[in-house]
Amino acid sequence: MDLRGQRVVVIGGTAGIGFAVAEGAARAGAEVVVASRRQESVDAALKLLPEGSEGYVLDATDEAAVRGFFAAIGTFDHLVYTAGESLLLGSLAETSTERARRFLDTRLWGAYTAVKHGAGSIREGGSVVLTTGTAGRRPLPGTTAAAALCGAMESLTRALALELAPVRVNVVSPGLVRTELWRDLPETEREGLFQASAESLPVERVGDPADVAEAYLYLMRSGYSTGSVVVVDGGGTLV
Repeated sequence: MDLRGQRVVVIGGTAGIGFAVAEGAARAGAEVVVASRRQESVDAALKLLPEGSEGYVLDATDEAAVRGFFAAIGTFDHLVYTAGESLLLGSLAETSTERARRFLDTRLWGAYTAVKHGAGSIREGGSVVLTTGTAGRRPLPGTTAAAALCGAMESLTRALALELAPVRVNVVSPGLVRTELWRDLPETEREGLFQASAESLPVERVGDPADVAEAYLYLMRSGYSTGSVVVVDGGGTLV
């Protein structure tokens, strides 16, 4: 099954997993629309995507902007949400509540707002694919905000699958993936994390964005999947 003749909107689609999803959807024949907070990110993505792809600047935490975005782009088949700032890691005692709230703004409330204003534009047979993470299933010390986010996203997905039916709603749960989300860690610490994780994973490596993008493409194509959480973590939740 391919995506020819379909239109895929990827909020957060200019970098990392989101860009890999946009690339994969375009290769499968879809028309792609990407949106991101920064104009330079949009411009860079459009240079790499096929001619005819569309790009918009969008602050996913601004509800009026999100409403206007969906009014401007018209109907489409699939909505993918991968937007998010750098991962928030730190102990509960050292993490300010305000910072934790900001972390959730884009990832949780941004997704909520996007689905709220975008669902009505999804064509028959279409879907929503959201993004969570394995911290909800396998939390570690220092991941309280991430674990809270991941649990909320999985619950939101199940509720939306019922409320928006027959539009399908699913969520992808990536494990450790080499993306810009880790940019706030010093390079030596980051590479040490990747190396140690690779040695412990059954697949013996950390993931790349293209690995995870395949799950989003599957969920767009599969007309019998809704309310599902697809974990792509190299076996990380097993060890």
